[in-house]
Amino acid sequence: MSGHSKWHNIKIKKQKVDQVRGKLFSRLSREITVAAKEGGGNPEGNARLRTAMERAREAGMPNDNIQRAVSRGTGEGGAVALETIYYEGYAQGGVAVLVEAVTDNRNRTASEVRSIFTKHGGRFGEVGSVSWMFDKKGQIDVQKSAVSEDDLMLAALEAGAEDIRNAGDTYEVVTTPEDFLRVRDALKARGIAVAAADVMMVPRTTVRVEGKEAHQVLRLMEALEEHDDIQQAYANFDIPEEILEQVG
Repeated sequence: MSGHSKWHNIKIKKQKVDQVRGKLFSRLSREITVAAKEGGGNPEGNARLRTAMERAREAGMPNDNIQRAVSRGTGEGGAVALETIYYEGYAQGGVAVLVEAVTDNRNRTASEVRSIFTKHGGRFGEVGSVSWMFDKKGQIDVQKSAVSEDDLMLAALEAGAEDIRNAGDTYEVVTTPEDFLRVRDALKARGIAVAAADVMMVPRTTVRVEGKEAHQVLRLMEALEEHDDIQQAYANFDIPEEILEQVG
């Protein structure tokens, strides 16, 4: 199982802890607002909004909160200055890092993200310096105990999935962003339980880091993800599972 996939699964587990629920709700609310602002308030015609709303419901966000976030995005709740910005840089060991932020002040956020990189031994990059190393993909995680590989492959490929990967105790079903919801819904319709599903930036290649460098990389990732404006931080590291488990 690749290190970045393992880290993604660890983050999902962390998000379910009650102590981070307030921050998780805030991030989900911002994502809903930006999605509604950019693609309209109807989730049937806005895949990004539909995905964000469903993630919010799965996290236990009250429906009133979800609707208020949609209203802010469509302008019914007043003008919204939020926008999605990507920042790029490098961690220790030459690991590429791509940061997705939602902010109302791009200069402030850029300055603070740059400071986080510097503090943790990384360096801030120019636009386009690492983004070419990532592809936007849908990823649907299914526990191996929930379905046989053959049955999952048949259902996923029939629905339009690109690939199915073996990832430890789970299968990763990979889709294009456009086919993500259709594939996920098709699996659910077949009675296949989905452990996690999201659209994310997936690295084309990975960089192996171990020991002290690996810990430095993970400290940088955690610091980025703790920042209020940052929705997601992606990296192309491949870190030994025992180190990831220590941090997780």
